Amino acid sequence: MNAQPTHQLVLTLDCEDQLGIVHAVAGFLVSHGCNIVDSQQFDENGANRFFLRVQATYPAATTIDALRAAFQATADAFAMCWSLAEAAERVRTLLMVSKAPHCMSDLLERWSNGQLPVEIPAIVSNHRDLEYIADRFAIPFVHIPVAPDTKAAAEQELLALIDDQKIELVVLARYMQVLSDDLCSALPNRIINIHHSFLPGFKGSRPYHQAHARGVKLVGASAHYVTADLDEGPIIEQEVLRVDHRATPEDLVVAGREAERAALARAVRWHAEHRVMINGRRTVVFN
Repeated sequence: MNAQPTHQLVLTLDCEDQLGIVHAVAGFLVSHGCNIVDSQQFDENGANRFFLRVQATYPAATTIDALRAAFQATADAFAMCWSLAEAAERVRTLLMVSKAPHCMSDLLERWSNGQLPVEIPAIVSNHRDLEYIADRFAIPFVHIPVAPDTKAAAEQELLALIDDQKIELVVLARYMQVLSDDLCSALPNRIINIHHSFLPGFKGSRPYHQAHARGVKLVGASAHYVTADLDEGPIIEQEVLRVDHRATPEDLVVAGREAERAALARAVRWHAEHRVMINGRRTVVFN
């Protein structure tokens, strides 16, 4: 007799470290006909906090909603912060960009090739310079201009779009506007930003020229969740490239863009695959 078709789920959780967590989770999955295909865990020494990511098949006869409802008792018993999702479900993602195309273009290429498990309903920009790229990928382009006296209204328009399109993740793919505290608070751990890793050493304009003047030998980028503290949210991924004395400021810019593309793509993919968990001001990444 042929086996029933199966689907896959991803269960992530964190809670106070205590006896029996893995046993209880495994027992729950087995009792509901699930088979674990991948499991990763982390116990932070000194913090008494336990993190777990489990990927498992589940029978076609059940549903994710039914499994969520059934798991609640186990979660309550251990006071878990948890999430249970369909592994194949694509995260609805909004890209935001200003005038630099390299990060957005890279994400769109990876998305079109099936390398990013996301759905991109729209691209938002405060300029029209990159609308042609959105057109190339047949993705709606939404122009929301931002000026000091219109910033609040622009953010309300953005939030309305996020709500209307049921956006789960916002990616700032070189969007050169500082988001308000209210906007950051409205989307906790749902906004990913990318920036060069010279901060806080080389702030302001022309950071690569500042770095060149100091003879830096490493160029990098950081992808992180956005919080009200500018560029200080929990880091998801970083990329570093080595350069030498022959590198010009322009060479540093090129290397920086390469680092930004790589770090941002990995951060978006890991978030979409439910591999990133918040641990205070840090992250746990099961990659």
